[in-house]
Amino acid sequence: MPLTFRQKTGNLLLEYENLILMNERRASVRVAPLPADQWDETVDQALSGLMPAERRNPEATGNLVATLMRHPKLARGFLRFNFHLLYGSTLPARLRELAVLRVAHVTNCEYEWLHHVAMGRDAGLSDDVIAGIQRGEAADELDAAIVAAVDELQRDASVSDPTWTTLSAHLGERQLMDLVFTIGCYGSLAMAINTFGVEPDQER
Repeated sequence: MPLTFRQKTGNLLLEYENLILMNERRASVRVAPLPADQWDETVDQALSGLMPAERRNPEATGNLVATLMRHPKLARGFLRFNFHLLYGSTLPARLRELAVLRVAHVTNCEYEWLHHVAMGRDAGLSDDVIAGIQRGEAADELDAAIVAAVDELQRDASVSDPTWTTLSAHLGERQLMDLVFTIGCYGSLAMAINTFGVEPDQER
C-alpha cells in the first residue's frame, strides 16, 4: 500500500506539528475553500492552461487553491507567477525547496511546510538537512547563505552585502533574482495561508 502524505513526512512532520501546537498561531478559518457546487465557468477559466481539466476541482487541487478560487482573477495571476517559480525558474529545485522550507518555518506556516517537506525530499534534501532548516543550520556555504537570505528578507526586506556576496559566488544573476522572488512569493503566500486560516489537506 502506498505511503500517505503524512507518513512520507515522518518524524519531521510530528516535530513541526508540535511546534505549531506550542505556538498556537493558526487562525480559525476566515476564508473557506470554495465549495464544489460553486466551481463555475469563471473558476474553470481561471485554472485553464494551468492544470488539466480533471484536476480543476476542489478535491484535486486542495484547500489552498480552493480558497484562492474565492477570487478567480487574483488566483490566476498569482498561480501563473507561482508556477514560474516552481517549473520555469533558473534556480535548482533543491535550493528552491531549501528556501521555501525556511520560509515556512520562520512564518510558522504549517500548510506550506507539509507540502514542501515531501517536495524537498524529491528535490534531494535529506532528512538531516530538513531538520537543520528548522534550527537555522546548513550543510555548506551556499545552503547557509540561502537560509540567511530568507531570514534577512523576512526581517529586513533586504539581503545583506555579505550574504549577497556569498550567493553571487555560486549563483548567476537570473538565479539570484529567482531566489529573491521565490522567498518573497512564499513569504506572502504564508501570510495569506495563516491569515485566511487555510487548513492542511486531508491525507491523500
